[in-house]
Amino acid sequence: MKMDNGQFRTQVKPAMVSKLEEFRLLGYDSVSESELWEYLTKKKWRKVTDEKKLYEIIQDILSIKVSDYISFATIETYKTAEFSLEDEEEWKELLK
Repeated sequence: MKMDNGQFRTQVKPAMVSKLEEFRLLGYDSVSESELWEYLTKKKWRKVTDEKKLYEIIQDILSIKVSDYISFATIETYKTAEFSLEDEEEWKELLK
Protein backbone atom coordinates (compact mmCIF):
# COMPACT_ATOMS: atom_id res chain seq x y z
CA MET A 1 0.00 0.00 0.00
CA LYS A 2 1.46 3.31 -1.04
CA MET A 3 0.95 5.80 1.78
CA ASP A 4 0.52 8.95 -0.31
CA ASN A 5 -2.07 7.33 -2.55
CA GLY A 6 -5.34 9.23 -2.28
CA GLN A 7 -7.53 6.15 -2.71
CA PHE A 8 -7.29 5.40 1.00
CA ARG A 9 -8.33 8.89 2.01
CA THR A 10 -11.95 8.17 1.22
CA GLN A 11 -11.92 4.95 3.23
CA VAL A 12 -10.38 6.60 6.30
CA LYS A 13 -12.32 9.87 6.04
CA PRO A 14 -14.50 9.12 9.11
CA ALA A 15 -11.36 8.67 11.22
CA MET A 16 -9.89 11.90 9.82
CA VAL A 17 -13.10 13.79 10.58
CA SER A 18 -13.13 12.40 14.11
CA LYS A 19 -9.52 13.47 14.71
CA LEU A 20 -10.17 16.94 13.30
CA GLU A 21 -13.19 17.30 15.61
CA GLU A 22 -10.92 16.39 18.53
CA PHE A 23 -8.45 19.07 17.42
CA ARG A 24 -11.29 21.62 17.25
CA LEU A 25 -12.49 20.71 20.74
CA LEU A 26 -8.96 21.39 21.97
CA GLY A 27 -8.92 24.81 20.28
CA TYR A 28 -7.07 24.02 17.05
CA ASP A 29 -9.68 25.12 14.52
CA SER A 30 -7.32 25.89 11.66
CA VAL A 31 -6.05 22.35 10.98
CA SER A 32 -7.45 21.00 7.72
CA GLU A 33 -7.85 17.45 6.50
CA SER A 34 -5.12 17.92 3.89
CA GLU A 35 -2.70 19.24 6.52
CA LEU A 36 -3.39 16.25 8.74
CA TRP A 37 -2.88 13.89 5.78
CA GLU A 38 0.40 15.66 4.99
CA TYR A 39 1.54 15.03 8.59
CA LEU A 40 0.75 11.35 8.20
CA THR A 41 2.55 10.95 4.88
CA LYS A 42 5.59 13.09 5.69
CA LYS A 43 6.11 12.18 9.33
CA LYS A 44 4.22 9.13 10.56
CA TRP A 45 4.57 6.99 7.44
CA ARG A 46 7.87 8.41 6.22
CA LYS A 47 9.88 5.23 6.83
CA VAL A 48 7.19 2.62 6.24
CA THR A 49 8.62 -0.17 4.12
CA ASP A 50 5.86 -2.77 4.16
CA GLU A 51 2.23 -2.43 3.24
CA LYS A 52 -0.08 -1.19 5.98
CA LYS A 53 -3.48 -2.66 6.51
CA LEU A 54 -6.55 -0.45 6.68
CA TYR A 55 -6.97 -0.91 10.44
CA GLU A 56 -3.33 0.14 10.96
CA ILE A 57 -3.89 3.34 8.99
CA ILE A 58 -6.99 4.15 11.05
CA GLN A 59 -5.09 3.39 14.25
CA ASP A 60 -2.31 5.77 13.15
CA ILE A 61 -4.86 8.51 12.48
CA LEU A 62 -6.66 8.11 15.78
CA SER A 63 -3.40 7.99 17.75
CA ILE A 64 -2.15 11.39 16.54
CA LYS A 65 -1.44 13.72 19.44
CA VAL A 66 -2.05 17.43 19.01
CA SER A 67 1.43 18.20 20.32
CA ASP A 68 3.03 15.91 17.71
CA TYR A 69 1.12 17.58 14.90
CA ILE A 70 1.92 21.09 16.15
CA SER A 71 5.63 20.23 16.40
CA PHE A 72 5.57 18.93 12.83
CA ALA A 73 3.69 22.00 11.56
CA THR A 74 6.13 24.34 13.31
CA ILE A 75 9.16 22.61 11.78
CA GLU A 76 7.54 22.63 8.33
CA THR A 77 6.88 26.36 8.69
CA TYR A 78 10.52 27.00 9.50
CA LYS A 79 11.61 24.89 6.54
CA THR A 80 9.47 26.82 4.07
CA ALA A 81 10.00 30.30 5.49
CA GLU A 82 11.61 32.56 2.95
CA PHE A 83 14.33 34.81 4.19
CA SER A 84 15.64 37.50 1.89
CA LEU A 85 18.72 38.36 3.84
CA GLU A 86 20.70 39.54 0.87
CA ASP A 87 21.87 42.63 2.67
CA GLU A 88 24.84 42.18 4.99
CA GLU A 89 23.23 44.55 7.51
CA GLU A 90 20.19 42.27 7.79
CA TRP A 91 22.47 39.33 8.60
CA LYS A 92 24.28 41.32 11.26
CA GLU A 93 20.98 42.41 12.80
CA LEU A 94 19.73 38.84 12.84
CA LEU A 95 22.88 37.51 14.49
CA LYS A 96 22.86 40.05 17.34
